[in-house]
Amino acid sequence: MLEILLPAVWACFTVYTTWYFASAKHYAPLTLKEAKILWKIHKQDVQCEAKKWREIRHGDEIVGFECGCGYKHIQKCPITVNT
Repeated sequence: MLEILLPAVWACFTVYTTWYFASAKHYAPLTLKEAKILWKIHKQDVQCEAKKWREIRHGDEIVGFECGCGYKHIQKCPITVNT
């Protein structure tokens, strides 16, 4: 029984740590100027006709924007990246 259980536990541990370091992310703050530039790039790329956008905040920091057309951009980076 132990010959089956021990490799299964190690496999689960390996998969979890790989997921944690590869895809676990946290919000990265943007300045107001960066958010406006990203919105203008979005408008140019998809020929968006929206006139308004709003900030997406996490706590008191801007982490993205939502365009009037419904497009959302949220800035995230992996947890393992130093801030």
